[in-house]
Amino acid sequence: MILRTIAFNTFGMFLRDKVLIVVAILFTCGLLLMLTPLLAARVMETRGNIPQAQEIVLETVSVILVFTSGFGSLLAAWTSADSVATEMKSGTILAVMARPLKRWEFLLGKFFGVMLLMSVYIAMMLALTYLLALIGGQKLHSAPWIMVLYPLVRYAIYAALAMALVTWMHPLVAWGIATAVAVAVMIVEPSGRAVNNVAWRWIKNVLYTVLPSSGLLSEDRFLTIKEATIKRTGWLDHVTTLSYGLDYALVLLLIAMWSFHSKSLRRD
Repeated sequence: MILRTIAFNTFGMFLRDKVLIVVAILFTCGLLLMLTPLLAARVMETRGNIPQAQEIVLETVSVILVFTSGFGSLLAAWTSADSVATEMKSGTILAVMARPLKRWEFLLGKFFGVMLLMSVYIAMMLALTYLLALIGGQKLHSAPWIMVLYPLVRYAIYAALAMALVTWMHPLVAWGIATAVAVAVMIVEPSGRAVNNVAWRWIKNVLYTVLPSSGLLSEDRFLTIKEATIKRTGWLDHVTTLSYGLDYALVLLLIAMWSFHSKSLRRD
Protein backbone atom coordinates (compact mmCIF):
# COMPACT_ATOMS: atom_id res chain seq x y z
CA MET A 1 0.00 0.00 0.00
CA ILE A 2 2.79 2.44 0.92
CA LEU A 3 4.79 1.61 -2.20
CA ARG A 4 1.71 2.06 -4.37
CA THR A 5 0.95 5.45 -2.79
CA ILE A 6 4.50 6.70 -3.35
CA ALA A 7 4.50 5.38 -6.91
CA PHE A 8 1.21 7.07 -7.86
CA ASN A 9 2.22 10.31 -6.13
CA THR A 10 5.48 10.28 -8.09
CA PHE A 11 3.63 9.60 -11.33
CA GLY A 12 1.24 12.47 -10.61
CA MET A 13 4.20 14.75 -9.93
CA PHE A 14 5.57 13.95 -13.40
CA LEU A 15 2.26 14.83 -15.04
CA ARG A 16 2.34 18.26 -13.36
CA ASP A 17 5.99 18.95 -14.17
CA LYS A 18 6.08 21.95 -16.53
CA VAL A 19 9.56 21.11 -17.79
CA LEU A 20 8.49 17.61 -18.80
CA ILE A 21 5.39 19.02 -20.50
CA VAL A 22 7.51 21.42 -22.59
CA VAL A 23 9.95 18.63 -23.47
CA ALA A 24 7.03 16.39 -24.49
CA ILE A 25 5.68 19.11 -26.81
CA LEU A 26 9.08 19.64 -28.45
CA PHE A 27 9.57 15.90 -28.77
CA THR A 28 6.18 15.54 -30.47
CA CYS A 29 7.03 18.31 -32.92
CA GLY A 30 10.26 16.50 -33.78
CA LEU A 31 8.35 13.29 -34.48
CA LEU A 32 5.91 15.08 -36.77
CA LEU A 33 8.82 16.41 -38.83
CA MET A 34 10.05 12.85 -39.30
CA LEU A 35 6.80 11.84 -41.07
CA THR A 36 7.95 13.31 -44.41
CA PRO A 37 9.65 10.08 -45.64
CA LEU A 38 6.42 8.16 -45.03
CA LEU A 39 4.52 10.55 -47.27
CA ALA A 40 7.16 10.00 -49.96
CA ALA A 41 6.71 6.24 -49.56
CA ARG A 42 2.97 6.57 -50.10
CA VAL A 43 3.63 8.43 -53.35
CA MET A 44 6.02 5.66 -54.51
CA GLU A 45 3.45 3.01 -53.66
CA THR A 46 0.76 4.73 -55.72
CA ARG A 47 3.18 4.75 -58.63
CA GLY A 48 3.70 0.99 -58.34
CA ASN A 49 7.15 1.02 -56.72
CA ILE A 50 6.06 -1.19 -53.79
CA PRO A 51 9.46 -2.78 -52.85
CA GLN A 52 11.15 0.61 -52.56
CA ALA A 53 8.17 1.95 -50.61
CA GLN A 54 8.45 -0.94 -48.16
CA GLU A 55 12.14 -0.26 -47.69
CA ILE A 56 11.53 3.43 -46.96
CA VAL A 57 8.75 2.64 -44.49
CA LEU A 58 10.86 0.13 -42.61
CA GLU A 59 13.84 2.47 -42.49
CA THR A 60 11.70 5.41 -41.33
CA VAL A 61 9.94 3.38 -38.65
CA SER A 62 13.29 2.02 -37.48
CA VAL A 63 14.80 5.52 -37.26
CA ILE A 64 11.82 6.87 -35.35
CA LEU A 65 11.86 3.85 -33.05
CA VAL A 66 15.57 4.34 -32.32
CA PHE A 67 14.92 8.04 -31.71
CA THR A 68 12.00 7.43 -29.35
CA SER A 69 13.73 4.55 -27.59
CA GLY A 70 16.87 6.59 -27.00
CA PHE A 71 14.85 9.51 -25.74
CA GLY A 72 13.07 7.12 -23.37
CA SER A 73 16.36 6.07 -21.80
CA LEU A 74 17.25 9.71 -21.13
CA LEU A 75 13.74 10.39 -19.85
CA ALA A 76 13.93 7.44 -17.45
CA ALA A 77 17.29 8.62 -16.13
CA TRP A 78 16.19 12.22 -15.63
CA THR A 79 12.83 11.50 -13.99
CA SER A 80 14.45 8.96 -11.68
CA ALA A 81 17.17 11.37 -10.53
CA ASP A 82 14.85 14.37 -10.33
CA SER A 83 12.12 12.58 -8.39
CA VAL A 84 14.51 11.81 -5.52
CA ALA A 85 16.41 15.10 -5.62
CA THR A 86 13.23 17.21 -5.66
CA GLU A 87 11.91 15.54 -2.51
CA MET A 88 15.19 16.18 -0.73
CA LYS A 89 15.61 19.75 -1.97
CA SER A 90 12.07 20.76 -0.99
CA GLY A 91 12.35 19.03 2.38
CA THR A 92 9.15 17.05 1.87
CA ILE A 93 11.12 13.84 2.26
CA LEU A 94 11.41 14.58 5.98
CA ALA A 95 7.62 14.52 6.31
CA VAL A 96 7.41 11.34 4.25
CA MET A 97 10.11 9.56 6.25
CA ALA A 98 8.43 10.61 9.50
CA ARG A 99 5.89 7.89 8.79
CA PRO A 100 6.67 4.22 9.45
CA LEU A 101 8.56 4.01 6.17
CA LYS A 102 11.98 2.55 5.49
CA ARG A 103 14.37 4.35 3.18
CA TRP A 104 14.55 1.46 0.75
CA GLU A 105 10.75 1.51 0.52
CA PHE A 106 10.86 5.20 -0.37
CA LEU A 107 13.36 4.59 -3.17
CA LEU A 108 11.48 1.55 -4.42
CA GLY A 109 8.24 3.51 -4.52
CA LYS A 110 9.98 6.25 -6.50
CA PHE A 111 11.38 3.65 -8.87
CA PHE A 112 7.93 2.16 -9.43
CA GLY A 113 6.59 5.66 -10.15
CA VAL A 114 9.25 6.17 -12.79
CA MET A 115 8.52 2.80 -14.35
CA LEU A 116 4.81 3.61 -14.39
CA LEU A 117 5.62 6.73 -16.40
CA MET A 118 7.85 4.74 -18.73
CA SER A 119 5.12 2.12 -19.19
CA VAL A 120 2.81 4.86 -20.45
CA TYR A 121 5.63 6.13 -22.66
CA ILE A 122 6.18 2.65 -24.13
CA ALA A 123 2.45 2.24 -24.80
CA MET A 124 2.50 5.52 -26.72
CA MET A 125 5.68 4.47 -28.54
CA LEU A 126 4.11 1.15 -29.54
CA ALA A 127 0.95 2.84 -30.78
CA LEU A 128 3.08 5.32 -32.73
CA THR A 129 5.09 2.52 -34.34
CA TYR A 130 1.98 0.72 -35.58
CA LEU A 131 0.43 4.01 -36.67
CA LEU A 132 3.50 4.88 -38.75
CA ALA A 133 3.43 1.48 -40.41
CA LEU A 134 -0.28 1.94 -41.12
CA ILE A 135 0.34 5.36 -42.65
CA GLY A 136 3.01 3.78 -44.84
CA GLY A 137 0.55 1.07 -45.90
CA GLN A 138 2.63 -1.72 -44.38
CA LYS A 139 2.27 -4.23 -41.56
CA LEU A 140 4.62 -4.93 -38.66
CA HIS A 141 5.16 -8.59 -37.84
CA SER A 142 7.13 -8.08 -34.65
CA ALA A 143 5.45 -9.44 -31.51
CA PRO A 144 3.94 -6.65 -29.36
CA TRP A 145 5.35 -8.12 -26.13
CA ILE A 146 8.87 -7.77 -27.53
CA MET A 147 8.23 -4.11 -28.30
CA VAL A 148 7.09 -3.64 -24.69
CA LEU A 149 9.37 -5.77 -22.50
CA TYR A 150 12.71 -4.97 -24.09
CA PRO A 151 12.52 -1.16 -23.76
CA LEU A 152 10.88 -1.52 -20.32
CA VAL A 153 13.85 -3.51 -19.02
CA ARG A 154 16.30 -1.11 -20.66
CA TYR A 155 14.58 1.88 -19.07
CA ALA A 156 14.66 0.12 -15.70
CA ILE A 157 18.45 -0.04 -15.99
CA TYR A 158 18.88 3.67 -16.70
CA ALA A 159 16.33 4.64 -14.04
CA ALA A 160 18.17 2.54 -11.43
CA LEU A 161 21.53 3.91 -12.59
CA ALA A 162 20.40 7.53 -12.22
CA MET A 163 18.82 6.76 -8.86
CA ALA A 164 22.08 5.28 -7.61
CA LEU A 165 24.07 8.28 -8.87
CA VAL A 166 21.74 10.93 -7.46
CA THR A 167 22.32 9.65 -3.92
CA TRP A 168 25.89 10.95 -4.32
CA MET A 169 25.62 13.99 -6.60
CA HIS A 170 23.44 16.69 -8.18
CA PRO A 171 20.64 15.35 -10.42
CA LEU A 172 22.01 17.15 -13.50
CA VAL A 173 25.39 15.51 -12.98
CA ALA A 174 23.75 12.14 -12.42
CA TRP A 175 21.71 12.54 -15.61
CA GLY A 176 24.81 13.63 -17.51
CA ILE A 177 26.71 10.53 -16.42
CA ALA A 178 23.77 8.32 -17.37
CA THR A 179 23.71 9.99 -20.78
CA ALA A 180 27.46 9.48 -21.16
CA VAL A 181 26.98 5.81 -20.30
CA ALA A 182 24.29 5.50 -23.00
CA VAL A 183 26.65 7.06 -25.57
CA ALA A 184 29.56 4.87 -24.45
CA VAL A 185 27.39 1.78 -24.82
CA MET A 186 26.70 2.64 -28.47
CA ILE A 187 30.42 3.17 -29.10
CA VAL A 188 31.59 -0.11 -27.59
CA GLU A 189 28.83 -2.28 -29.10
CA PRO A 190 30.44 -5.00 -31.28
CA SER A 191 30.49 -4.24 -34.99
CA GLY A 192 31.60 -5.98 -38.13
CA ARG A 193 34.72 -3.86 -38.44
CA ALA A 194 37.96 -5.16 -36.97
CA VAL A 195 39.81 -2.99 -34.45
CA ASN A 196 43.55 -2.89 -35.12
CA ASN A 197 44.53 -0.96 -32.00
CA VAL A 198 45.09 -3.58 -29.28
CA ALA A 199 44.70 -1.10 -26.42
CA TRP A 200 41.42 0.30 -27.78
CA ARG A 201 40.13 -3.22 -28.43
CA TRP A 202 40.90 -4.16 -24.82
CA ILE A 203 39.19 -1.01 -23.50
CA LYS A 204 36.12 -1.66 -25.65
CA ASN A 205 35.87 -5.25 -24.42
CA VAL A 206 36.13 -4.15 -20.79
CA LEU A 207 33.53 -1.40 -21.21
CA TYR A 208 31.22 -3.72 -23.12
CA THR A 209 31.40 -6.20 -20.25
CA VAL A 210 30.88 -3.61 -17.50
CA LEU A 211 28.29 -1.32 -19.10
CA PRO A 212 24.69 -2.40 -19.80
CA SER A 213 24.27 -3.73 -23.32
CA SER A 214 21.58 -1.53 -24.87
CA GLY A 215 22.07 -3.23 -28.22
CA LEU A 216 21.27 -6.60 -26.71
CA LEU A 217 18.14 -5.12 -25.13
CA SER A 218 17.04 -3.22 -28.24
CA GLU A 219 13.59 -4.03 -29.61
CA ASP A 220 14.86 -2.72 -32.94
CA ARG A 221 16.57 -6.11 -33.38
CA PHE A 222 13.14 -7.61 -34.01
CA LEU A 223 11.50 -4.81 -35.98
CA THR A 224 10.48 -6.09 -39.40
CA ILE A 225 7.75 -5.67 -41.99
CA LYS A 226 8.33 -8.59 -44.31
CA GLU A 227 7.37 -11.95 -42.82
CA ALA A 228 10.31 -13.68 -44.50
CA THR A 229 12.86 -11.47 -42.78
CA ILE A 230 11.73 -12.00 -39.19
CA LYS A 231 14.71 -12.79 -37.00
CA ARG A 232 13.91 -16.04 -35.24
CA THR A 233 14.82 -15.93 -31.57
CA GLY A 234 14.02 -18.74 -29.16
CA TRP A 235 12.34 -18.35 -25.81
CA LEU A 236 15.56 -19.25 -24.00
CA ASP A 237 17.37 -16.37 -25.69
CA HIS A 238 14.60 -13.96 -24.75
CA VAL A 239 14.54 -15.15 -21.14
CA THR A 240 18.34 -14.97 -20.87
CA THR A 241 18.51 -11.47 -22.35
CA LEU A 242 15.67 -10.05 -20.26
CA SER A 243 17.01 -11.73 -17.11
CA TYR A 244 20.38 -10.10 -17.76
CA GLY A 245 18.73 -6.69 -17.99
CA LEU A 246 16.60 -7.19 -14.88
CA ASP A 247 19.61 -8.42 -12.92
CA TYR A 248 21.61 -5.35 -13.97
CA ALA A 249 18.79 -3.04 -12.91
CA LEU A 250 18.37 -4.87 -9.60
CA VAL A 251 22.07 -4.54 -8.74
CA LEU A 252 21.99 -0.80 -9.47
CA LEU A 253 18.82 -0.39 -7.41
CA LEU A 254 20.40 -2.23 -4.48
CA ILE A 255 23.43 0.07 -4.73
CA ALA A 256 21.08 3.06 -4.64
CA MET A 257 19.34 1.71 -1.55
CA TRP A 258 22.65 1.03 0.19
CA SER A 259 23.93 4.54 -0.59
CA PHE A 260 20.65 6.22 0.35
CA HIS A 261 20.55 4.40 3.69
CA SER A 262 23.37 6.52 5.14
CA LYS A 263 22.63 9.77 3.28
CA SER A 264 21.63 12.87 5.21
CA LEU A 265 18.06 13.96 4.43
CA ARG A 266 18.57 17.58 5.33
CA ARG A 267 18.28 20.27 2.67
CA ASP A 268 21.51 21.17 0.86
